[in-house]
Parts: sequence; C-alpha cells; structure tokens
Amino acid sequence: MKALNRPYILNFWLLILALLLSVAIGAVFVPPDILARMFFSRIPGVGLVQNWPETLNVIVFQIRLPHTALIALTGAALAGSGAAYQGLFRNPLADPYLIGVASGAGLGAVIAMAFRWPSDWLGLFTVPIAAFVGAGLTVLIVYSLARTGNALPTTTLILAGVAVGSFASALTSYFMLQSEGQIHRAIAWLLGGASLSGWNPVWAALPYIILGLGVLVTAGHALNVLQFGDEQAQQLGLPVERIKVLLLIAASLSTAAAVSFSGVIGFIGLIVPHLVRIIWGADYRHLIPLSIFGGATTLLVADLLARIMLAPQVLPVGIITALAGAPFFLWVLQRSKRRAFW
Repeated sequence: MKALNRPYILNFWLLILALLLSVAIGAVFVPPDILARMFFSRIPGVGLVQNWPETLNVIVFQIRLPHTALIALTGAALAGSGAAYQGLFRNPLADPYLIGVASGAGLGAVIAMAFRWPSDWLGLFTVPIAAFVGAGLTVLIVYSLARTGNALPTTTLILAGVAVGSFASALTSYFMLQSEGQIHRAIAWLLGGASLSGWNPVWAALPYIILGLGVLVTAGHALNVLQFGDEQAQQLGLPVERIKVLLLIAASLSTAAAVSFSGVIGFIGLIVPHLVRIIWGADYRHLIPLSIFGGATTLLVADLLARIMLAPQVLPVGIITALAGAPFFLWVLQRSKRRAFW
C-alpha cells in the first residue's frame, strides 16, 4: 500500500513546489518567508501583522495566483486527456489535439478576433467562448463523420479528425490574413499565451475541467479492458461504443475548456502520459490521475521558464512546450519503430 501511494505523494509535493515557485518568481521576487506569511494572513483567526508592501498583495493574489491556477488547470486537463486519448486509440503518439480540438478552438478564436465581435457584455470572454464553441463543433463534426451505424471505429475517428483539423487550420490562416490588424494577437493566442488575467477565467474553466477529468479518472478500469481490443472488451461485458463516446466527450470537454482560456499549448498531452507510463506503469487507474498531477507540474515549470528566459519579456508558453516536445515526439516515434522491428 505504501509503495502504491509513493508516486502520488511525490507528485503532490512536486506540484506544491511548482505552484510556490510560480507565485514567487517574476519581475518582482517574493521571498519564501514573506510568501508564507502572506498566505497565513488570509486564514481566518490567524493574527499576523502585515510587514510587506500592499503592492505585493496585488501582485500575488490578483495577478500571479490566478495565472498560476489557470496554468495548472490547463496542464492537468491536457495531460489527463492525453492519457485517455492514448488509451482510447491504443496509440502512445495520440494527444488531445488528434481529433482537431485545438484546430477548432483556434478557428473559433481567430474568427472572433477577425470580426471584432461586440464584447460589451462578454468582456474579455468573447475569444474564449468562440474558441470553446469552435472546439465543440469540431468534435461534433468529427464524431458524425466517423460514426458507422452504432459503431465508432478508432481508425475512422483519427482520419476524420486529421481531415477536419486540417480544414480548420486552413480557415484559420485565411482569417488571419484577412485581418492584418489582429494577426499579432492571433499568433500569440495560437502559441499559448494564457493572456487573460484575474480569477474569472479560472472560475469559468474550472467546472468543465473538473467534470471532464472526473469522468476520465473513474474510467481507468474501462480503459484497461479496452487495451485487449474492442471484440475482447465486448466479450468481457464492457459496452465498448458507449464507453468510447463517453471518453471522447469527457476528454474533449476538458481540452476545449483549457485551450479556450489558455491558448493552444502542444505536447503536454503527449509527453506527460508517456513519461508516467514509463516510470509508473500502464495501469490507467493510476496513469490518468498521475498524469493530471504531472501535467499541472510540467506546464507550471514551462510557464516559469517562459517568464524568465527573456525577462522582462514573456514568451508564449507554447514555444517552450514545443521546443521540449518536438524532440520528445521524435524519440517516442523512434522507440516505437524499434519495438515494431524487433
């Protein structure tokens, strides 16, 4: 039992460390002792005298903490969904963007920017809402194209996703060229900017991410059974097609929510589940929750690097994940080829 809990304990403390570093490090460094006192001062009944400038309260609680929470939620959503997609497609190279979720979200966001939709009552949420709608419509189209009777063949689903995703990417490029004034903003979003500030984006994305990841965490046993193949899983009593649809909706929901508010951030859903599988095994009852922890930690570290590499300029975090993810993808591909050869 202790050996089973060890990976969770380790990942929990790594996540806590990444959260603290993300809040403390920036243009204004907050010393650990001051940071601890600031958090304890917010606990009811703890009488701490404030001996730090009021500006630190604004920096920590209104700027860095919500940004850190949004980045952690995004990493958790992408990695948890990536683990589910890899199990669903039985492919270690699968990730949350395989069926066009990111392309659809990008198209929705760029359309909102290109047409400069009125945002009096939506405020800063015009782009995220458009991105969420674009991602949802893309998944719906892919599902409709791939469905054959009452079945949902995995190969057809992937092919439909690639085709629809490519079409959405082409439309995105077209709208970017049509709206030259918004092209810089669109590129920043597509590279994973997480530019929205404050707690509102966190509260808006949180229910969808919790709902999606909650379903995926409880589906670990079903994913284990699916690894034997559809026919074998059906013989073991698993409602294969129903489970596939449920997993597809849950993974796409959490991915769409994350992408809508943080921009397109690649490779987290590929790297983290694969590393977790190598280190702690392929049991999806543990692979998905450990990937959720690892995804949050990994994206927080990437975001921290994006803030300090060219400080005071802040890089889009998607650039950091791509720089690390592309070589990793090639390594996984080479590893898969060697296994196939032998």
